[in-house]
Order: sequence, then C-alpha cells, then structure tokens
Amino acid sequence: MSEVRKCQVLVVGGGPGGYVAGIRSAQLGLDTVIVEGSRYGGTCLIRGCIPSKAVIHAAERFESLSKHSEDGGHMGITVKGEPELDMRGLVSWKDSIVDRLNKGVEALLKSAGAEVIHGWGTFTGPKTCSVDSDGGSLLIQAENVIIATGSTHIDLPFMPCDEDMVLSSTGALDLQELPAEVAIVGGGYIGLELGCALSKLGSKVTVIEGMDDILAMMDKEIRRPLEIWLKKHGVVINRGALARGVEIIDGDGGRKMARLSYEIDGQEKSKDVDKVLVTVGRKANLQGWGLENTGVRLDSTGRFIRTDRRCRTNVPGVFAIGDVAGEPMLAHKASAEGEMVAELISGLDREFDKVAIPAIIFTEPEIVSVGLDPDTAKERGEDVIIGKFPLAANGRALTLEAEKTAGFIRVTARKGDHVILGIQAVGSHVAELHGEFVLALEMGAVLEDIEGTVHAHPTMTEAFHESVLKTLGHAIHTS
Repeated sequence: MSEVRKCQVLVVGGGPGGYVAGIRSAQLGLDTVIVEGSRYGGTCLIRGCIPSKAVIHAAERFESLSKHSEDGGHMGITVKGEPELDMRGLVSWKDSIVDRLNKGVEALLKSAGAEVIHGWGTFTGPKTCSVDSDGGSLLIQAENVIIATGSTHIDLPFMPCDEDMVLSSTGALDLQELPAEVAIVGGGYIGLELGCALSKLGSKVTVIEGMDDILAMMDKEIRRPLEIWLKKHGVVINRGALARGVEIIDGDGGRKMARLSYEIDGQEKSKDVDKVLVTVGRKANLQGWGLENTGVRLDSTGRFIRTDRRCRTNVPGVFAIGDVAGEPMLAHKASAEGEMVAELISGLDREFDKVAIPAIIFTEPEIVSVGLDPDTAKERGEDVIIGKFPLAANGRALTLEAEKTAGFIRVTARKGDHVILGIQAVGSHVAELHGEFVLALEMGAVLEDIEGTVHAHPTMTEAFHESVLKTLGHAIHTS
C-alpha cells in the first residue's frame, strides 16, 4: 500500500516553470510538493539553454585564440602555435556548470520549504498523483496542481534520433569528439545556434531547411547579418530542401558515416557526413504521466493544454504552465507563469498580461526581438516611424569588434503618439541589451522617454539611444 501525502500545492515538473512555481508557493507559506522524474532544472538547465550557451562561449573563445595564432596575430597579440580542442574537456566543463546549477535549484527549493521528490509522477485523477521512486511508491493528494511537464525534441519518423549518428540537440551537446562534417536538418534557432558553434570549433556545416528561408520567425533585414556570417564561414544553406532519410555507411578507414538523403527542386540528393543533427522543433510532453486521467482539455490544435490568462485549465484548481501550455516555448515565459500561478493560489490577484516576451537567438551575430517588427506593425494597421542605428557607429561596439557583424538596433514606434511598438537588434553581444528593450515596452515608453534618458558612455546601450534619436530624425552619430 502506498504512503499518502496531502499538500496544498503539487507541482509536477522541475523545469524553469515548475521549480519557480515550487519556490514561490513555499515562500508564500503553502505546503508544497514538487516532483521531477529526471534532474531539477529541466530542459533549459540540463540539456538546453545553459549547456548550449556554455558550448557557444567555448566556441567563441576557441575561434578568438585561432585568430591570435594566425600570421601576424590579432590586436597586436600573437599566440604561438595553434589552439587545440579537447571536446571531452569542453563537455566536462559544460557539465560542471550544469551540475552546479542543478544542485543550486534543489537547494533553493528546500530552503524555501518545498518538499523535493525524485521520481516519475502519474496522475490517477485530477488532483491525485502516484509517484514511483527508489524509496517506493507515494500517493500525493493535492488541493491545487501545477502541471509543468515541459517539452521534448521532435523526432522525424523516417530518421529518429539515436544520439549516435543521428543527434537531437541533447546529443549534440554531449559530443565526445568534434565531427569533421555535420548536416543540420532544420534552419531554426536551435540548429543555427549549434551550427554557428560547431563551425567556430572547426566542423564543416551544412543546413537542410524545408522553408524558403532560415530563421523564418525573423524578418529579412534582421536575418541578413547572420546570413552574411554563415556564408563567410563556409556554412552551406540548402533552402526548400526536404530531408528524406539517413543510411549508415562505411567511410574512409572503416569509420561510420551518415548518408543524408534530401530533395531539392524535385531532385534527389545526398550528403555524407559524420553526424546528422535534427532540429525541427519541439513538442509538449502530453503523454506518459496520466493526462487522460485529469480531465484537462487540450487547445484547438491538440498540441497544448488549454489555459486562460491565469494559466487555469478547465478543471478547477489545476493549472498548466510553460511549454506544455503553448507558445512561446521559452524558459523565461514559463518562470513568469510559475510565479504568477503560485501567487494566484495564495490568494493574490494576478494575470499573465505581458506586452512583450523577448526572443533571443544566440547565433553569431546574436539576434534580439521584443514586440512588433515593422512589417507586423503595419499589418496590424499601425502607421509607424522606424529608426535604425548601426553598431559600426558605436565606440564600445568597435572596441568589442561587435561592428564586424554588420549589426544594428532598430526601433519601431507609432507615428501619432510615438509609443514604442517594437525593438529588434542584431550583432555581437546584443543579447544583454534586451532588458532595456522589454522594459521600455512593458512601461509603455514613448520615444521621448528614451531620448531624455542619459546613457553611459562608452556602452552599447548608447546605440539604443541613438536608434531612438534616429526614429525622431536627429541621430547624433550617424547621418
């Protein structure tokens, strides 16, 4: 017979949405239990955002050292001999960061007063969950439930990921040797982030994208600097190309190779590579944990749990947050929802009413989008004014060599009242500027608010100030 544990709040899933919900619920004095079947921190911390950014940073460092080792060096600095890459050492360093953060999340939950359970939870009813773990079986009965089961990569049925020759992003972040050649199926942000990093480390990269453009979520002007970088670094982009399958063959010296078949312009082609990386999107985790026993309904697409602006499902006292509750599938959106739901359960009046949720792509150059781009604003009937300021005209960007990526900051505002509707940026190091962008939109800033704010010199935030001045027609450092 299972032990029974009653609580006020049960959180299922310890990712960026679930663990934040667990911490905040406990902080508010609610008897909170959180269940995670794998490692606390979820996809973002364990096998997504954090490890990928560690690999991206290592790749940047390696590429920088390579420049210094070339004839004549760089910046007056010369490194004798070529840098050497130990892929196992890189992955070990990445794993040390993940381990540290994983332990930190568990410590935060416990210090806040939440009960942390390691085990696989399966719902037997709307608010009852059976958990199997090494310690035995536990039945949890909750007054309120927060579903935060997250998402997983999408497998192509004709070439499923085996994490040996055909990799998901998870497998790509655990490579023990750098592949000489990689084919990436999917030209979205995950594939291109990893593609840029692998290219910097020395892999030859080919991208197979089914649509007419890579990174289709971004407008053409914002994509252009990235496309220039990819071409300059020999990354081959096949647009309008459909992957058909993978055959494992014997290559030179008896090593295994993957022959990727694809179709482009009605012609069948193939490419022999060391690894194939499949990054065609992610899907909500809706199976394997008893969703069918909760009575919770899905949305009209059948891909996500249906929720309202308070993350409530159709079942009273049952909430869903993060990737399982719909787009955008971003960690920071999940965390914000988790905090809100905990406060709602405690009796506070909250609603998820965000003007903008920032989207950041850590390619080279980095891309940031907050709010509406000019085309979308016009499609919505807005009469807009637009200002764009090049990073090449910013002193701090020059000292960081951020201008070499042809980057810029672009501001879109309503012509009539100058309310800022959207901000996009592309360039090296622009990700760290997003905070000012999203704050401007959330606070309903007009152009004159930014115009009248003194920005420190020399910093890249001055480029945002100048882009606003450009929108108003009187930028100082560009014509």
